[in-house]
Amino acid sequence: MAIIEASGVRKSYGGRSVVDGVSFSVDEGEIFGILGPNGAGKTTTVECVAGLRVPDAGTVRVAGLDPVADRDRVTRLLGAQLQESELQTKITVREALELYSAFYPRPADWRPLAERLGLDTKLDTRFGRLSGGQKQRLSIALALVGRPRVVILDELTTGLDPRARRDTWQLIEDVRASGVTVVLVTHFMEEAQRLCDRIAVIDKGHVVALDTPAGLIAGADGSTVISFTPSKPLPEAELAALPGATSYEDRDGRVLINGTDETVNAVISLLARLRVTAHRLRVAEATLDDAFLDLTEHPGPADDRGLTERAA
Repeated sequence: MAIIEASGVRKSYGGRSVVDGVSFSVDEGEIFGILGPNGAGKTTTVECVAGLRVPDAGTVRVAGLDPVADRDRVTRLLGAQLQESELQTKITVREALELYSAFYPRPADWRPLAERLGLDTKLDTRFGRLSGGQKQRLSIALALVGRPRVVILDELTTGLDPRARRDTWQLIEDVRASGVTVVLVTHFMEEAQRLCDRIAVIDKGHVVALDTPAGLIAGADGSTVISFTPSKPLPEAELAALPGATSYEDRDGRVLINGTDETVNAVISLLARLRVTAHRLRVAEATLDDAFLDLTEHPGPADDRGLTERAA
């Protein structure tokens, strides 16, 4: 059952269309990702969902409510961590958490939440003295403290170090496991591929694809690349006959083959039949990066670009 429904949403600034007919639905209990290049309209879209922007056209419903007309009711069931969130510089972490808790009838206990996000040693630190990553973690805590049914996380791990990022991913998975629907706006492909059940790719204000991460990857043009150094030369005729192979080459004794999963199995069979040992065998598969680059006209800010290698 859809808890968020957006239909034909449009928004322009100064005559320039930023969101141009965006439509999607988010099922209750899923992690729904929104990807796109900088300036694609991602943040404006989720701000319309949260009721922070009024669409020029189209409709948005959150649990059947209009985020603008029913703002008070929507704010009680939707939490948001936005891309640019600022608090008064002199407020402490403790004061901010206590203040936001007071906004809700049944808030979560913010103490374990602060500990989970590494803020327990910063409770008496003023907001203005927090690092960028600490401010980001506080923003996440404030979005979750009201026990929302839906939470919007816009660039949630920007500014976090790799360990803090992975800890935050686990937190989000735990949040979803508790029944909260998550809308995740991100430019980290690894993050989207790990966390999201479905992803909408937005480019130039349009939804250009909506599928599971696996579905998007399957539709990418990126092929599987097999590379290895054989213990003895392989017959060119055998390489040319490999099923699914689109090209092969020998680079100073190292063989590189472009193909599919079927090609991987055929290469392994060929090596066994010819009694050839493959040194430093690597299989590089298409990733969400490849799908993202195929779907958008410009690469955008993909952070972990490239193929994921699997040692065999």
